[in-house]
Amino acid sequence: MATKEAKINARNTIKTDNKTAKFGKEIYLKWYRDMLLIRKFEEKTGQLYIQQKFGGFCHLYIGQEAIAVGTASACRPTDKHMTAYRDHAHPIALGTDPRILMAELFGRSTGCSKGKGGSMHFFDKSKNFMGGHGIVGAQIPMGTGVAFAEMYNGTENVAFVSMGDGAVRQGSLHETFNMAMLWKIPVIFIIENNNYAMGTSVERTTNVLDLSKIGLSYEMPSKIVNGMSPEDVHNAIEEAANRARRGDGPTLLDIRTYRYKGHSMSDPQKYRTKDEVNQWIEKDPIEHCLEVIIKNKWLTQKEIEDIDQSVKKEIDESVEFAENSPYPDANEIYKDVYTQQDYPYIKEYLA
Repeated sequence: MATKEAKINARNTIKTDNKTAKFGKEIYLKWYRDMLLIRKFEEKTGQLYIQQKFGGFCHLYIGQEAIAVGTASACRPTDKHMTAYRDHAHPIALGTDPRILMAELFGRSTGCSKGKGGSMHFFDKSKNFMGGHGIVGAQIPMGTGVAFAEMYNGTENVAFVSMGDGAVRQGSLHETFNMAMLWKIPVIFIIENNNYAMGTSVERTTNVLDLSKIGLSYEMPSKIVNGMSPEDVHNAIEEAANRARRGDGPTLLDIRTYRYKGHSMSDPQKYRTKDEVNQWIEKDPIEHCLEVIIKNKWLTQKEIEDIDQSVKKEIDESVEFAENSPYPDANEIYKDVYTQQDYPYIKEYLA
């Protein structure tokens, strides 16, 4: 019988394609800057949360940046994206202004969800980011519905539905997978597999450590992807998107990654060791991109420092924008909840 250590080692052995796409200077520079922007945004968010600048729950994406940027670089601007409550990185990778994201954290009217959603409910229709969702697994059928709408309307757009490894245990996932394969819906299911559902490891929840096998039950094309490599993520996303656009239906990607911080800001992280965290930090995707850039002499040290300063300035400006933005008016509580047709009657009833 396999030992627990053997199971963990087997699980963390990441399979990758031998076919490696050729990526040039432009995309590496974009990956580097976007991942750095995500990282700095999240680090600042953590600091501000500790300072009690805003409340609610807060889940950081630090360590997982390669998934967001690799997906963004491989998709079309018209594709749709939906994720769970660890949702800060996705809109940044898609090009959302960090100022309106920071304002949303602060609950200000200039926020991407008008200050009503907070950390777990970012939304940006202009970038086709259809939201972060607070209920575990809720985005799986909802995102597939968005993909069905694209298919129904005859577009070639694809919907990307991201989830954590814990959400895989939801029954709605299996109902959705069955329908998605039956109707060949153009949806890509992305498991952002960071090893832990809150504080519970994958090893403690299933004897099937390869989560991509769940897709095979429905004869859905499925694979494991190295989530610490934007190249591997891009390649896997591009392949799956091409399949979906051809009308061949969904793909399941078990993208192996790791969060360097706790599940949320209140997580003491007693379920894992510092050695384990450090082993994954050695695979840091930002450092990987920087090494490629330096090796190819695409930037001087001064230019690298300029990017760092530019990102820092952008984060500082986002905080200043948020702090100087007004809170929503009290009457806003009635808006964006009911349809315009129902609104007068509801307002009268609540008066």
